[in-house]
Amino acid sequence: MDLAEKTCIPCRGGVAALDRPKAEELIQQVPGWSLDSEGKRIVRCFCFQNFLEALAFVNRVGELAEEQDHHPDIKFGYGYAEVWIHTHAIGGLHENDFILAAKVNGLEQAAD
Repeated sequence: MDLAEKTCIPCRGGVAALDRPKAEELIQQVPGWSLDSEGKRIVRCFCFQNFLEALAFVNRVGELAEEQDHHPDIKFGYGYAEVWIHTHAIGGLHENDFILAAKVNGLEQAAD
């Protein structure tokens, strides 16, 4: 099943974070995203024409995060939004992170 079609399942901890080989496999399914140097978070920077476009995108990501009960870290400003995703409860990556990334990619495509 395509990652964007899945739903995040709440992770309360007690499971192991994905190892780097599995994370590298899943990152291939979310174009534009990269693993951080430690393989514990994924990140993507989105570019926009102005501050209002960036803000609107951040708000859509926030709504999506609430729907999925999975919350990224977001930094944004004039013309950009940087989204960092990991599973706080396990201090690393979980399949949920890649599901959310795929859904965020869908937001970008819907805006085009």
